[in-house]
Amino acid sequence: MASQLDYHTIREMFTRFHASEPEPKGELEHVNAFTLLVAVALSAQATDAGVNKATRALFRVADTPGKMLALGEEVLVEHIKTIGLFRQKAKNVMKLSRILQEDYGGEVPSSRAALMTLPGVGRKTANVVLNMWFHFPAQAVDTHIFRVGNRTGIATGKTVEAVERAIEDNVPAEFQQHAHHWLILHGRYICVARKPKCGACIIRDLCPFEEKTF
Repeated sequence: MASQLDYHTIREMFTRFHASEPEPKGELEHVNAFTLLVAVALSAQATDAGVNKATRALFRVADTPGKMLALGEEVLVEHIKTIGLFRQKAKNVMKLSRILQEDYGGEVPSSRAALMTLPGVGRKTANVVLNMWFHFPAQAVDTHIFRVGNRTGIATGKTVEAVERAIEDNVPAEFQQHAHHWLILHGRYICVARKPKCGACIIRDLCPFEEKTF
């Protein structure tokens, strides 16, 4: 784990991320807050590409809690059976759909605490929905962000929560909205786990990682 970087270095890193990709987007396909919530919940221990493949047909017929309830659990299972843990995820989607329908008038709440009461929705899922749909600068820390944050010194911490707090504390405010997307994409395609592609990295001269590969 690198030591926490100083403000000016982090600012320069994110200035470069912004210049390279001014409006980074999440890769999960969705049409509204509900389909985003479902897609993120389904993506646990699965790839975004795999979730997108399974949900394209699903979201055409069930893009609201009411429609999902009308679809039924067994039909939902048929749509998502290519995704890992699909049976438990189907149960969670049906339960959260019922709660949204009965307690929130079919709307997805814009509060982290409310989102985290829904079955299958943890802090990371809640933060993705808050960031991508409600445009709140929430930081959804996954394995990519945890690795990149610690390897580069952008956001160091021994737990997911500590890295989330470090991003909030150390990344300049004007970059907070897109910070987790830049870090996810960097970790997914450049700063990969086994052999990081340092030769293609736009922040390599600022990064303190000692085992650079070229």
